Amino acid sequence: MSLYVDIEKKFSGFCLRAKFEAEQEVMGILGASGCGKSMTLKCIAGTIKPDKGRIALNGVTLFDSEKGINLVPQKRHVGLLFQNYALFPNMTVQKNLMAGVRPWEKDRKKARDQVREFVERFYLTGLEKHRPSELSGGQQQRVALARILLARPRLLMLDEPFSALDGYLKWKLELELMDILKEFDSTTLFVSHSRDEIYRLCSRVCVMENGRSAPAVSVKAMFEEPKTMAACQLSGCKNYSAARPAFGPGREGGAWVLACDWGVELECERPVPENITHIGVRSHAIHVALGEGDERKNVIECRILRIVEDVFHMVVMASPLNGASGQDGSQLRLEMSKEQWAACARQEGEVIRVFIDPAHIMPLVSSE
Repeated sequence: MSLYVDIEKKFSGFCLRAKFEAEQEVMGILGASGCGKSMTLKCIAGTIKPDKGRIALNGVTLFDSEKGINLVPQKRHVGLLFQNYALFPNMTVQKNLMAGVRPWEKDRKKARDQVREFVERFYLTGLEKHRPSELSGGQQQRVALARILLARPRLLMLDEPFSALDGYLKWKLELELMDILKEFDSTTLFVSHSRDEIYRLCSRVCVMENGRSAPAVSVKAMFEEPKTMAACQLSGCKNYSAARPAFGPGREGGAWVLACDWGVELECERPVPENITHIGVRSHAIHVALGEGDERKNVIECRILRIVEDVFHMVVMASPLNGASGQDGSQLRLEMSKEQWAACARQEGEVIRVFIDPAHIMPLVSSE
């Protein structure tokens, strides 16, 4: 089972360039709203025609601009779960599910048996006569997903499936979806702007930014060693500075950078690429030096701007004393437990010394 996508589609002021491959796996497509994620799925499903390129599923060409191939959606055997679930509003749950099973099962008794099985499997017992307007968001989602799987798709595509759900229901359905995807023995594309959903549900991820897709990597690799600004931002990193390689005495080996926005040279454990544009540091990786005698690498003197108590931790905003005032990356965000911050005993306006372990500095390049 495999999917190959290499397409371009131009719109007014926007150009989609998506290129990736997916095997028998759950592969995520991660990106901000408007980056082209949903458009990519629609091109694969056949509801939007790319300007050029090729799409192939399990060796069957779905679209090829050079050969003039463009299969209609009904012949692509692709299941796409829309954000609004796209149920037939005037049909009951049972009839919506029958619409999924009918294309391949002509025997009505067997079709009803299949529907009955999926009603039980997706916890829809007792709702068979209800219309979509009488269902909760979670129930509608289960009906839509059951209908898609009843159609036996060769490819399953989920477009922001949890975007309209509240926290508790979202978590419950996510657990249910994990079990369903384990049983689905074909390729699944999972589109989301949530790094947490991607991390929990997917094995690999393709980051999209401004219509362009980056090469797919393992989910753990994207979170632990992002290569671009887009990937790092989407993984949840909050601290950035424009950066360039630093040279000079004691700076041999190419493992030093000048963090321009913070006004300090920092040692990196990871190799620093020549085309570096930024560095990223996660909020929990910046620590407070408790005393003047606490000598660490990569120390930055900062003034505390704000102290915010969150539900389970403290958030501290600090400005490097030698930083570039007014720049986007000039402030640092620290996150720590309430107990750790209490040990610091510092107030807004005071100067503190923070340090960053060289292993936690992520050299980044432009996404373009």
